Amino acid sequence: MSAQDLLDLLRSRPFVPFRLYATDGRTYNIHHPDQALVLRTRVVLPVATTGEVPERSEHLSLRHIVRAEELATEPASGNGAS
Repeated sequence: MSAQDLLDLLRSRPFVPFRLYATDGRTYNIHHPDQALVLRTRVVLPVATTGEVPERSEHLSLRHIVRAEELATEPASGNGAS
């Protein structure tokens, strides 16, 4: 995947959450466009933690991203009335 391909996904409006698949089988869910810092040859991704702020990050080479797939969205609960 190119840096531009990943930037296009992150900049789409409305933003659609997606999952990145790496060559080693790991997956990374991107729920917000600020969750990924795209560099020229890699992307910096937060590692999930129990708190709101990640404790560390992982660097993933763009050449090791096999594909990106849209995440299924949960249907809104209730009947839509306010």
